[in-house]
Amino acid sequence: MNVRKIVKKFIPAGLFPAVEPYGHLAEAVLLNTVNGFPARGMKVIGVTGTNGKTTTAFLVHRMLHEAGYNVGLMSTVGYGVGAQIRPQVHHMTNVSVPELMQRLKWMRRQGVEWLVLETTSHALAQNRVWGIPYSVAVMTNVTHEHLDYHKTFERYRDAKRRLFKLADRNRRGLRLGVINAEDPSVELFANDIKNHLLYGIEKGDVRATNVQLSPTGVAYQVDYKDQQYKIACRLPGSFNVYNSLAAVCVGIGLGLGRQQIERGIVALESVKGRMTRIDEGQDFDVIVDFAHTPDSFEKLFKDFQPVVKGKLIVMFGTPGRRDESKGAVQGELAGKYCDEIIVTEEDDRDVDGQKLMEQVAGGAEKAGKVRDKDLFLVHDRTEAIKFTVGQAQPGDTVLLLGKGHEKTIEDAHGERPWDEIGVARAALKVLK
Repeated sequence: MNVRKIVKKFIPAGLFPAVEPYGHLAEAVLLNTVNGFPARGMKVIGVTGTNGKTTTAFLVHRMLHEAGYNVGLMSTVGYGVGAQIRPQVHHMTNVSVPELMQRLKWMRRQGVEWLVLETTSHALAQNRVWGIPYSVAVMTNVTHEHLDYHKTFERYRDAKRRLFKLADRNRRGLRLGVINAEDPSVELFANDIKNHLLYGIEKGDVRATNVQLSPTGVAYQVDYKDQQYKIACRLPGSFNVYNSLAAVCVGIGLGLGRQQIERGIVALESVKGRMTRIDEGQDFDVIVDFAHTPDSFEKLFKDFQPVVKGKLIVMFGTPGRRDESKGAVQGELAGKYCDEIIVTEEDDRDVDGQKLMEQVAGGAEKAGKVRDKDLFLVHDRTEAIKFTVGQAQPGDTVLLLGKGHEKTIEDAHGERPWDEIGVARAALKVLK
């Protein structure tokens, strides 16, 4: 049993959430001191938001790497330096403070100048990133998520604002905020930091124009001050216009040249578990994506619905011990935009999996879906993937959502190994 679990046994459950941040703060102060503040001397770019954090972090990292910087990356999907990115095994974005210290010490030995650090609301609220010298703060968007922990949207949003306040307090940094101008919370974030660049399509200092979407990526033009940028991003989806535009703003803020920014954005071919196409020679599309919030669902479905030739088939679930209100919402969104829905497990933890699936199914039925006709419940995720790809006909598009890159599934017995892409490949090979 780890120290956190031991301490938790002696603190009343109702009091623990209030005490926990102070425990993490004490741990961060102690371990930073003992380890000589390993991030000191690095210029840190923090990326936060409900959706798009990981992709934006990868885009910024690749752009700086291509520009010749010795740059590190810590994200939900992986961590490393330069082109050597190791997979993230933990079922979390920001690792514990002891492991964070070890990774920072390793990066310092590698001579890292810049670090792109995906930063969650949990890590900020719990003070687990105390001692990190943020120079640039990036906000992709703030929508419905993690209310199981934060309780209210305002507390969730304000936890993310802490990143901007930390960057603003770093007088040796750029004190730069890169903010989605079309997010309702834009003014709050902008007021938290001395300098800011706002980006968007309809609004912002840095705008994408002449946007072109295709199944293989996005392209657009940016006119900012006296410079014109022609951006090509190899990641499909309208949301990747915003993700790549955030990276463009970071490049502008750091003083990169036009060619460095353009070359850096197009250099990233993919992010594992983010719009990952699975091709085993089948005559329909299969895509694995980490989308797991109502906002990401709606954006994804809206992008695909007009371009899918056949049916749009989606498989997903909703997690236990998390914000259980979103399951029905996502079920209703899937029912509205998709032709067939397969509901399955997604980290049930110690909650009854059938109950979780019923929450999603209820939302789908509200949108008009009928069980065993265009709505199916298959709890075992491996069997659900087999069933889902078995439903597809030539020209259809299959979306496998919610797990993406993750290497485990959590149930009442703990964690078990998982590989969504590998399971999908195996299921497709059997069909051939």
